[in-house]
Amino acid sequence: MLRSVAIALAAVAAAASTVSAKPWAEKMFAVRTHDFGHVARGAKAEFAFEIQNLYEEEVHIADVRTSCGCTTPAVTKNVLKTWEKGAIVATLNTRSFVGPRNSTLTVVIDKPFYAEVTLTISGTIHSDVDFQPGSVDLGEVEQGAGVEKEIIVTHRGRGPWQISDIRSASNHLEVELSEPMRQPGQTTYKMLVRLKPDAPGGLINEQLTVVTSDKSLPAITLPVEGRVAPPLSVSPSPLLFGAVPAGQSVTKQLVITGKQPFKLLSISSEPAGLQFRAVPELIKKVHLVPVTITAPAQAGEMVYSITIETDLPEGGKATCQARATIGGGAPSEARAAGAGSPAPR
Repeated sequence: MLRSVAIALAAVAAAASTVSAKPWAEKMFAVRTHDFGHVARGAKAEFAFEIQNLYEEEVHIADVRTSCGCTTPAVTKNVLKTWEKGAIVATLNTRSFVGPRNSTLTVVIDKPFYAEVTLTISGTIHSDVDFQPGSVDLGEVEQGAGVEKEIIVTHRGRGPWQISDIRSASNHLEVELSEPMRQPGQTTYKMLVRLKPDAPGGLINEQLTVVTSDKSLPAITLPVEGRVAPPLSVSPSPLLFGAVPAGQSVTKQLVITGKQPFKLLSISSEPAGLQFRAVPELIKKVHLVPVTITAPAQAGEMVYSITIETDLPEGGKATCQARATIGGGAPSEARAAGAGSPAPR
């Protein structure tokens, strides 16, 4: 009797696991695995698993569980409307742990339906190499200004350890490395990381690869983060209208911000179909522009490119996207379709 009950409970658990692992939820993640590779102790090791709502209904992330204290998860946005993006940020604790590390993150979604998505993290934390600070934090830099940061690299161990090369996939970063400073059992380098003045506006999320003479640790990654602030910025980008029934109108608001007061010269969309209520004679740093879409009769996804021109002497032009789903069905239609999945776009 007890054996029969155990078998029944195991079957129920297996069925629940199958139900919770929904393909519709997994499709919202661009990637679900990440390997940090070789990481120095104290180095900042973060990875953002991007998630985008592909469905008509709002998606709610209720919780994220981790299988190991070596990884800390964080949710950038718990509620995602249609087409909105967020991320599950996984941080490897390089101060408290060393050696090979593997961790599983379980993302729990409770709306519009229950689902669990598994994300996996791996990496090796080395205690003999240390970065101070643990990342190259460039902060916010005005476009055209450039910036320089110093990192101290220390190796503790026997032998003539040395850095043989530093590589980057970005053409806007350059690195200057000092001669090694050697003491018994320790080698130290000063590393100057420069962001060139020609770097374009936007977020910086790069990494440097430090190549060493240690065969057991041939390459170590060092993250480079920051933001280059352009003279003109637009938010939100993209501008999301969500699901709009055919023939109906929806209005959202664009926020256009400049480093100095400016005048709006023109706002247009390609293809045409958006209406902008701007006040061109105003001169100020922040312009709030209502944008209205009237949904056409043809159903489907609409993507608009918005171009904004101002009287700023440099960088006075900006672009962004607007997206809408025309004639989408109601959430109840998705439930009636079966399979417990939201209505895809």
